[in-house]
Amino acid sequence: MSDVAGECFQYALFFLNTVSLTYTPLILNPVSTASGYFAGDPFTDYFIGVKSIKINENFVPLNTSLLSINTEGYGGTKISTADPYTVMETTIYNAVIDTFVEELAKANVPRVASVATFGACFNSKNIVGTRGGPAVPQIDVVLQSKSVYWRIFGANSTVQVKNAVLCLGFVDGGAKPRTSIVIGGHQLENNLL
Repeated sequence: MSDVAGECFQYALFFLNTVSLTYTPLILNPVSTASGYFAGDPFTDYFIGVKSIKINENFVPLNTSLLSINTEGYGGTKISTADPYTVMETTIYNAVIDTFVEELAKANVPRVASVATFGACFNSKNIVGTRGGPAVPQIDVVLQSKSVYWRIFGANSTVQVKNAVLCLGFVDGGAKPRTSIVIGGHQLENNLL
């Protein structure tokens, strides 16, 4: 690993939650996840240690083993400005969608036909706006402990795709992607990182 890459990973990811400035350490993937790499190449990606996901304080039922990086470099959660939206392994994606839909149904927000590439879309006429964006269920990405989480509000979790149609801004990444969750640019927008 080059000295520059080593220096980058001595830092941690800092983010602002509603109470204070908190941080999570960056994690090293033992194998490069770049699309074209040779064995022994240094990694260039930033990973964080996600332990679970909550929506409106309810834990999303998922296979937590997918959240860890295995010895071949598969799994884990990467931060990417190259991906416009968060991409999730299929079972994680389905669990997040199902829980989000359940929570939004409690507010009597009707689901509408999906708009490619998003799997869950809603009638936005039934969703009020707030300072944090549309009033939709908050998504917490739980990190090294229950008290350290990255809260994603409506401005970063949803996308207005057309008049009166708001979609959850997450994408299905397939059954066996190299990285289980890739947090994309829309979710990173306006966050102090």
